Amino acid sequence: MAVRACGLIIYRRLQSAPSSKVTDAIEYLLLQTSYGTHHWTPPKGHVDPGEDDLQTAFRETQEEAGLQASQLTLIEGYKKELHYPVRGKPKTVIYWLAEMKDCNTEIKLSEEHQAFQWLKLEDACKFAEYEDMQATLKEVHQFLCSKE
Repeated sequence: MAVRACGLIIYRRLQSAPSSKVTDAIEYLLLQTSYGTHHWTPPKGHVDPGEDDLQTAFRETQEEAGLQASQLTLIEGYKKELHYPVRGKPKTVIYWLAEMKDCNTEIKLSEEHQAFQWLKLEDACKFAEYEDMQATLKEVHQFLCSKE
């Protein structure tokens, strides 16, 4: 049985000059773990008994970044499932996409993370070392660009 985790890819739109492209004003939230290799990842975590996947994504976001569901807008039409091995066991991670309602909302980290960054796509891909996460961020960005 694969380990199952769920999370949210969270982005914010900066109030930018009208001349700049909307997509240039998008930043993604990544958290740096305080364990292991200190990798950067969107908020995510294991599904608890009795929870559905989306409940898990919102609960983990609240626990890891201090963001309530009411502070986010879930973006319809995007859901990504990643599969990869962790210590020799299969893991499935499901991500949804959510926008910050207020781009200045404070992030409050839990003990699981030691830092956070709001990053434009190119930098977010540098921080996210895993190729499947980089590909997912690019896919999200394309999805958001296509909605403009």
